[in-house]
Amino acid sequence: MHGVIEQHAQARLIARANDARPLSTTLRYDTGDPLAVRAVFPADASLDGAEVAWVFSRDLLDAGTDAPAGEGDVQLWPCGPAHTMLELHTADGVALVELRSSDVRRFLERSYAAVPRGREQPAAGLDTGLTDLLRGV
Repeated sequence: MHGVIEQHAQARLIARANDARPLSTTLRYDTGDPLAVRAVFPADASLDGAEVAWVFSRDLLDAGTDAPAGEGDVQLWPCGPAHTMLELHTADGVALVELRSSDVRRFLERSYAAVPRGREQPAAGLDTGLTDLLRGV
């Protein structure tokens, strides 16, 4: 059975010290892609005026609520008991988003109720596709 879980998360986009603005954020989990989560940001938050979705692992989001996690383009860490920081790196710069931790935890609970930790199965055909790609088919 295929399903999508979406949760609005209260967030703030941190532009620079003492300068933050509210940001509408949606966390999305698709049981058809059980290892990944998406953080979706509205068009008015992007440089090109289009909705932006960042895809990263559910395990990374979970780990980042309790301790610093991630390397490279997506990094998360707790900021006191109430917030989780999400740092996103692109060729154009860095975005720092402060999420309300209770929203993130509620989203994770709902995703684990749909697909328990350790029961994730990659999308059907992924292994075959990777094998074919590596063989040069």
